[in-house]
Amino acid sequence: MNLYRAHVLVCSGTGCTASKSPQIIEEMEREIASLGLDREVKVVQTGCFGLCAEGPIVVVYPEGVMYYRVQPADVSEIVSEHLEKGRYVRRLMTSQADLLSDQAKNIEESRFFAKQLRVALRNCGLINPESIDEYIAQDGYLALGRILSEKTPPMDVIDVIKKSGLRGRGGGGFPTGLKWEFAANQPSGQKYVCCNADEGDPGAFMDRSVLEGDPHSIVEAMAIAGYAIGANQGYAYVRAEYPIAVRRLQLAIDAARDLGLLGQNIFDSGFDFDIEIRLGAGAFVCGEETALMRSIEGKRGNPTPRPPFPAIKGLFGQPTILNNVETFANIPVILLQGAEWFSGLGTERSKGTKVFALGGKVNNVGLIEIPMGTTLREIVYDIGGGIPGGKAFKAVQTGGPSGGCLPASMLDVPIDYDNLVAAGSMMGSGGMIVMDEDTCMVDIAKFFLEFTVDESCGKCAPCRIGTRRMLEILEKITDGRGQPEDLPELEHLATAIKEGSLCALGQTAPNPVLSTLKYFREEYEEHVTERRCRCHVCKNLLAYAIVAENCRKCGLCAKQCPADCISGVLGKEPYVIDSSRCIRCGACEQACKFNAVVRQ
Repeated sequence: MNLYRAHVLVCSGTGCTASKSPQIIEEMEREIASLGLDREVKVVQTGCFGLCAEGPIVVVYPEGVMYYRVQPADVSEIVSEHLEKGRYVRRLMTSQADLLSDQAKNIEESRFFAKQLRVALRNCGLINPESIDEYIAQDGYLALGRILSEKTPPMDVIDVIKKSGLRGRGGGGFPTGLKWEFAANQPSGQKYVCCNADEGDPGAFMDRSVLEGDPHSIVEAMAIAGYAIGANQGYAYVRAEYPIAVRRLQLAIDAARDLGLLGQNIFDSGFDFDIEIRLGAGAFVCGEETALMRSIEGKRGNPTPRPPFPAIKGLFGQPTILNNVETFANIPVILLQGAEWFSGLGTERSKGTKVFALGGKVNNVGLIEIPMGTTLREIVYDIGGGIPGGKAFKAVQTGGPSGGCLPASMLDVPIDYDNLVAAGSMMGSGGMIVMDEDTCMVDIAKFFLEFTVDESCGKCAPCRIGTRRMLEILEKITDGRGQPEDLPELEHLATAIKEGSLCALGQTAPNPVLSTLKYFREEYEEHVTERRCRCHVCKNLLAYAIVAENCRKCGLCAKQCPADCISGVLGKEPYVIDSSRCIRCGACEQACKFNAVVRQ
């Protein structure tokens, strides 16, 4: 085996792949070989490092130097300067999001990572996800091997998961060990283990990144779950829009089979377990467990009433457990490090860490993992690097379409399951969208409700009809046709939908509207009573005007106006806009170079 003096890790997650990381790897290997360094330096493709806004990212070890926004044209300089001459390429070490302190030289010193704790993401950005050897070198399959070779009683495995306090990371937060115990207590026979990798929340990419960066952790965890409940078959339900994740998971399954880590008589223990992938077609409702199982069965993905719960009667009518990718990613490390270690992280009722896809109006967009109990302020300002352009923070939306929007007054609330629910939001699978002062909260509520209406399976009337009625009211309000009675009507409909919907997706659909009504009601009232959108987002409540003293009388605005509603005398008189004919397209504002056109 060759021993290398340096390793060059190149992110090969979806974002960096789209930004030419495969070409960077090819160029890197070519340049290294041309200098005769190919026996000294190893190039490794990895999963997501987390700082997606700064990709493609290249990290050189043993120094741990991180280079940002690397392009194929930069490779020769990195190879010749850093790898051959030992000199850092400083121009590529500066993050455009002001990521590093002045003294920081490597990944360990970065502010982005300082308050993170990578448990579920422990191998992402560290190993080649397509190499089972690299996973095994990081204690991969050790937990499964110990359990089977030592003939650990299945209930002992479940007891460790229960004591760890691990709760489902897919949104509901149900205790994982308790779910496994329910299935294990069912009479022996055919049972199933399912992995939900069908994340459909807007802006969410946590599960995708784990599958792309550490797929073997999911294979190992599903096998452990199968042993614990007495199942011999697993299904990973992955949305088809994740081609890299699907390919790497299949590679991991195949490699595990080749080494006897899946299939018949694993570790000569008499335990049989195998996994198949099922592709989802992108239906948001198939993130709900009963709808997902119907989809695996080849049926339309509609939710079914509970009870019976899947642990008693699930896939193909048999006892089934379903956990999402992040939940499974925690299982091997809990069994290796112990329940006490994991339960020592986080808060009293929310143990461990949580992965979030941090997006929106924040400098450091990307994937983060923080201990439960970390505050929103720490996430937005310390890890996230604050709001672009120095603008004011306004709200953060957690939990996707099922979550809510939390205002600046809640920045110091510790994040855990209970605190978010009490605030009118929820953990969800881990989407976190930051909004600044220019965000219209009525428009945001409408956006999430549009998504829910489009994705409703239509099986139950409260969700099918109620959410559409709520959307119609929000459209009235943002179009300038709202009435005072619309606001209590929204709240009445929301209550009926929450109480009457068949599944959790319908029951939580009103949360974005209810939370914005609770914390930003004055914006709704301005839309209704003043016909005004303070953020100048709602087009029909928008008006353009020309400030006479700023007008240079150049006529550029009039030339660009498609409605011919701007008049003036070139070089002599300021131009004016006829608001009765204005179609609010914004062409005049874009054309003016002197800030004379303003929104009102």
